[in-house]
Amino acid sequence: MTTLSGPQTAAVVMMNLDRARAVEVMKHLSESEAEAIAAEIIRMRRLDTGATARALRQFHRIASGRIAPGRGGRDVAAGLLEASFGSERAAGVLTRVNSSMAGTSLEFLNAADPAQLATLLEAELPQTIALVLAHLRTNHAAEVLAALADPLRTDVAHAIATMGTATQEAIAVVAETLRSRTGVFAMREGAEAIGGVQPLVEIINRSDATIEKALLASLEDRDTALAEDIRSRMVTFADIVKLEDRDAQRVLRGVDIRTLALSLKGVNQAIADVIRKNVSERNREVLDDELRTMGPVRMSQVEEARSEIVRTIRALTAAGEITVHRADEDEIVY
Repeated sequence: MTTLSGPQTAAVVMMNLDRARAVEVMKHLSESEAEAIAAEIIRMRRLDTGATARALRQFHRIASGRIAPGRGGRDVAAGLLEASFGSERAAGVLTRVNSSMAGTSLEFLNAADPAQLATLLEAELPQTIALVLAHLRTNHAAEVLAALADPLRTDVAHAIATMGTATQEAIAVVAETLRSRTGVFAMREGAEAIGGVQPLVEIINRSDATIEKALLASLEDRDTALAEDIRSRMVTFADIVKLEDRDAQRVLRGVDIRTLALSLKGVNQAIADVIRKNVSERNREVLDDELRTMGPVRMSQVEEARSEIVRTIRALTAAGEITVHRADEDEIVY
């Protein structure tokens, strides 16, 4: 490699830093920057001395004699991301990296109508459908999954969570089969993609409340441990207590008072306190008046109100505007 791009040069430097220092550097990057560098670390694996020296010189570091080649690969990138962002956010970043590196073999399906695509796929094995959904944009995959009928929908969700890795050859075969049936040609073949629980969580997070509830119930009947793992990674209404005050205020800013009042019906005190604390004094008074005059309501109305708030949390979290603090991200190190 005689010419290195900016992300490639940054990746080489990260690969040659002491791990603890590399983690500290990674923490100061945005997720998009971390994705770009992680992708380059995975691609490079090992570099020759000359390429390493050139990259280090670009960062005004003196390279003399034989410089030990930096070690890259998926494990190195995953370790840096996890130590920098916590395991859950790191899994999301790495999933996006792997998905982008898998190429565009199945990208043409993102333009298909979700209902038509579901019809096209319903004759396939659940494992094949899972492979396809894992390579679609998350929102599109959620719509296709919703369009599948049970028990196939549950079979596919289970397959996504448990399929592990898919080789380039497997992706190419599926893409070619679907291209021949749709008459559409993809641009290029992919490399390698990863399935697992996190991609399924991201798909379910973008499904509506009814699909989410039914799918989790079906998965629980089949695999209790898997269902619990999925629930533990999903953003829920209760996660509002895990937000910093400014993030909670960002979530609540666009929610109307009646929706807030409905969401507070029968809620535990900790959640109620967070919501009341993070609305303006004027809105707090209006909220109290709404609760006093509301009277009994259907549970379905309460669930829909909470789902609206959850959708806002998920959207802002996905955009990197707020952070839901998990237990494994709360550890303090010195």
